[in-house]
Amino acid sequence: MRPHALAMLALCAALGLPGAAQAAAGEKIGTVDTAFQWLGRDHDIIVEAYDDPGVQGVTCYVSRARIGGIKGTLGLAEDRAEASIACRQVGPISFPEPLKKQEEVFSERMSILFKRLRIVRMVDAPRNTLVYLTYSEKLIDGSPQNSVTAVPVDRVQPIPVRK
Repeated sequence: MRPHALAMLALCAALGLPGAAQAAAGEKIGTVDTAFQWLGRDHDIIVEAYDDPGVQGVTCYVSRARIGGIKGTLGLAEDRAEASIACRQVGPISFPEPLKKQEEVFSERMSILFKRLRIVRMVDAPRNTLVYLTYSEKLIDGSPQNSVTAVPVDRVQPIPVRK
């Protein structure tokens, strides 16, 4: 595939256009203001909950900074690449179908074009544990900032993994 075709595919994915994987929307739990802005919303930290679509009974809580002001209010600002994640068992754990050893389970836009927050689930089969990693990805230059959390599953219920 030619470089400009790859760039167009990446742009379509970043914009959420047809043919790109759709992002799961988080449920807003709350926000804390971090800096007052005269125009537009204040700079803040938002906390959102994401129910794992492949594991019933697990919810991930993600906190991240959001830029305010006019650009932030209009969705034109690029949020910082810092996020924190905590995933917890919130009910009985069940698996509707076997899980991939590693897969992206959530993705959310952090800027109008090129930056996304991603959450990847990994299965640590020897320890019967679900591991969740959050990081940001930028079309040109990503960030090594990341956060990880784990949810152990009772050994009487082995995590089914796709072969």
